[in-house]
Amino acid sequence: MSLAYMSGFGNSFETEALPGALPVGRNSPQKCDYGLYAEQLSGSAFTAPRASNERSWLYRIRPTVRHTGRFERVDRGDLRTAPEREDGHVPLGPMRWSPVPMPEGNLTFVSGLKTIATAGDAESHSGMASHLLFITASMSREHISNADGEFLIVAQDGQIRFRTEFGVIDIEPGEICVIPRGVIFRVELIDGPVRAYVCENYGGGFTLPDRGPIGANCLANPRDFLAPVASYEDIEAPHRLYVKWGGELHVTETGQSPLDVVAWHGNYYPYKYDLRRYSPVGSILFDHPDPSIFTVLTAPSETPGTANVDFVIFPERWLVGENTFRPPWYHRNIMSEFMGLVYGVYDAKPEGFVPGGFSLHNQMLPHGPDTDAFEHASNVELKPVKLTHTLAFMFETRFRQRVTRYAAGLPSLQANYADCWSGLKKHFDPTRREPK
Repeated sequence: MSLAYMSGFGNSFETEALPGALPVGRNSPQKCDYGLYAEQLSGSAFTAPRASNERSWLYRIRPTVRHTGRFERVDRGDLRTAPEREDGHVPLGPMRWSPVPMPEGNLTFVSGLKTIATAGDAESHSGMASHLLFITASMSREHISNADGEFLIVAQDGQIRFRTEFGVIDIEPGEICVIPRGVIFRVELIDGPVRAYVCENYGGGFTLPDRGPIGANCLANPRDFLAPVASYEDIEAPHRLYVKWGGELHVTETGQSPLDVVAWHGNYYPYKYDLRRYSPVGSILFDHPDPSIFTVLTAPSETPGTANVDFVIFPERWLVGENTFRPPWYHRNIMSEFMGLVYGVYDAKPEGFVPGGFSLHNQMLPHGPDTDAFEHASNVELKPVKLTHTLAFMFETRFRQRVTRYAAGLPSLQANYADCWSGLKKHFDPTRREPK
């Protein structure tokens, strides 16, 4: 399938699948061409400042009110939303899981979301959730919309197709897709079962971080973010629409496809990004810089410099620091870190942390390189080294990430994870200044 995209993060785009479907010079004419309906989708308050005001105008075959009838609440499976404290308990401390085997049976995007941890409060539009996603079956005449937050999907194994109101987006391992709050979509398989990581951001939408003294270039460049062009369905047949609202899952029946947008314009839309196009920066003389230099997207909070959610990656890059401990140092910090590995080896945890696995290091709890990584980094001859074929990421938030009952009960939870630091020896000798 040949897909078309428009380039640029945060741009206001316009696209039409039929010539003249977009009104000229006005948003809501008395009558739209082709017998379409005009509808606005707002991602921010009407009076938000121009720089942060998000909205798109959709010109569709039927307004969304015709795609929603009487809702019924349905089983949410293993999907959870903050604040929700379950009785599944694991002792306080660093946690790590091996890859979870692909579950048996038919799992769509709706039934395949498995929540690992929640943070903050979706009701107050703050915090996030970390999910795993398993898909073994395409959604057929089924769709979903999330009123609680936006989805950031990190493909880990297999290709995923998102058919949205705005058009079609495909991603593969190494790419992400962001579906804003309220957008209707369905998910299809392309080449077999899918595994992915998902961040559900309850707060303000993801945006590019300020570069500060880095200047005008590097990190994620706006031109590499791609939005879909208009592509509509005119299908008169029974369809089902799920809506995640207030932490619960609701469903309604409709007599036609809700993906019936013939044209749209605005700056609120789903998009994709290839993480391999990220341009990392780093220390070129000595010392290990903060991981904030690897921020791809950030969802700011009301506290300047403290994110509601940061999406951070650790891609291929050169390490060149002289007389420097090159892996991440041992640290405690105010942010809580959910970490996953898409492919390759993570330099601070060469053993036990494998593609498809994940870890959780919560607020103010210590973590850092395991024993083998420490010994190697402390004694290796420091030549320029390029880390290749590696891609790890973090969903990082200022809130505590509380583990769900589902995650606490997974057999892949590594009960002996803390043992990876047990081999760290005492080297202190008050009579000898020079390191051994």
